[in-house]
Amino acid sequence: MKRILIVEDEQAIREMVGFALKRAELQFEEVAGAEQALVAVASNPPDLILLDWMLPGMSGVDLARRLRKEEVTAKIPIIMLTARAEENDRVYGLEVGADDYITKPFSPRELIARINAVLRRSQADSVEQLIAYDGLSLDPVGHRVEVDNTPLNLAPTEFRLLHFFMSNPDRVYSREQLLDYVWGRGVFVEERTVDVHIRRLRKALNNRGYDRFIQTVRGAGYRFSTRG
Repeated sequence: MKRILIVEDEQAIREMVGFALKRAELQFEEVAGAEQALVAVASNPPDLILLDWMLPGMSGVDLARRLRKEEVTAKIPIIMLTARAEENDRVYGLEVGADDYITKPFSPRELIARINAVLRRSQADSVEQLIAYDGLSLDPVGHRVEVDNTPLNLAPTEFRLLHFFMSNPDRVYSREQLLDYVWGRGVFVEERTVDVHIRRLRKALNNRGYDRFIQTVRGAGYRFSTRG
């Protein structure tokens, strides 16, 4: 499950954002200032940061600039939250490193849509290298899967599903989330379709015993894990 860091000094906005994230099945952590955010990021880097422009002490803009300069935090997606609606402010926010910019007031629905869009872009940008776990490897560029150095032929959907799982290990995804990330939000497919492709993927991996990596979490969804 993706984890979001909310950096916002107004408690009412933190509560509203937290409620929206909880309904979208996203984990989150809240902090009220930039210094707290730096501590939170250092101890457990989030998948995305929702960052208020106007913060006490170090501003959100200065924090974004600092995060972009550090190698460990440079690629964490940032969505700036601010009441500044002028074009120059939006451009400036993007120039210092924000991946998106949402002006206050905003609707929870818009917020979740923006988060999902940024996370998808971030994922697409970061998973073009070879991924390997034990004897299972996936090459997204060459579109190849190997088990114990033996090529494995997968249909396109099963390949995308395995690619997504291997790029996000040990995280549980519901059927709805898998449809969103693997099939895309614009595709109207029944949630049970996910079960069909999970079975096909497991069957393809079964000969070498790697079907155990595709795990069912009762009442929650599926995850990819090399642990039992």
